[in-house]
Parts: sequence; C-alpha cells; structure tokens
Amino acid sequence: MFKPFCALVLLAAGAPIAMAPARAAENPVRWTTGGAVWSTQQQAFDTFVDSGAVTDRGLEGGLNRSGWSPQEVRAGMAKSYNVDLRAVSRYLNSSAGIAYLKTATANYYPYRSMGSTSVQALRSAIIKDAADGSISSIGIMRALPTDFRLAEGPQEAQAGCKTQSPQCTSLLSWYVFLPARIQASQVPDPFLDK
Repeated sequence: MFKPFCALVLLAAGAPIAMAPARAAENPVRWTTGGAVWSTQQQAFDTFVDSGAVTDRGLEGGLNRSGWSPQEVRAGMAKSYNVDLRAVSRYLNSSAGIAYLKTATANYYPYRSMGSTSVQALRSAIIKDAADGSISSIGIMRALPTDFRLAEGPQEAQAGCKTQSPQCTSLLSWYVFLPARIQASQVPDPFLDK
C-alpha cells in the first residue's frame, strides 16, 4: 500500500511540470570566440530568414565565417524537407543517430548544462519540427528547448568535405545541411512495406 501511495504522490507532484509547455530558446546561438561571448536572439534569425536583413553582429560574424553568401545561407535555412516523423524518430534514437547527435553537438550545446543534455535537446528540436511532416533549419532552431552556445572550434564537417574550409565547418553551414542530413538518414518502418 505504501509503494502505490508514494508513486501517486510523485506522479501528482510531477504532473504540473510535465503538462507545462516547453519554453523555446531565446538565444539559439551564443557565439564564443576568444574571450568574447555574443548572444544572437531567435528574432534576429527570424528577421534574417524572412527578409534578408541582418540585425545582429553575432549573426553577421557567423555569416562572414560561413563561406557562403548571406543569400545562400538564407535560402538554405528556409528550405523545407519532407520527412516521416516516425522514421526520423527511429533514426535519432538509433545508435547511428545518437552518434551523429553526439558529434553534431560537440561544439554546439545547451548553454547552461554545458553539454550534458546536448543529444536530448537537439533530438527534441528536430522531432518537434518534424511533427508536421517537414523540417527546415529555421524550424529546428525555433524548436530548440533551451539556449545553445557555440564553443570555439569547427562544427562537425559536412558529408563529403575533405577540407576544414568554412563551408564545411561553420555553424550556419551545418544548420543549412542539417535537415537534408536528417531527411536522408530516416529509418523507414520495415513492417509498413510488407
């Protein structure tokens, strides 16, 4: 009798937390270079993708270090990819998907936890954006559950890159290619095709 009662108390205590909606990141990128830290708010990315206007110096620096023109980054961040939510979820929870998420968040991770929840945070953002059957870079960024920081050092190199050029290793370049990578890695349900 005591164990079921304790379970009920714990469940009731956690219910308000579980039912509260997740708060989106206000600063999806905190750029860290040398001794400087600059936070770019989500609104600056939204303005950039919607109108092409660059209203933030951190974003401007990220664009300058991307190896792409602002127009190319803008088009890449806005591009939508059709996905199957279950197939995306299967991939992101597979050993290959977890390995990818670990690599992808080696230098880009939740600001406060300093990397201990990186895989879960990025996976949740991708799955949340995929819920409607499509994903995009800006959609994934908007779905981040907490502020993220970019530490010094290159981001994960893009598939097929043989060099450490900015087009292969910048955060914005990584964001441009992220939804295509997820779309290509979906794990179809083996039972649906039979």
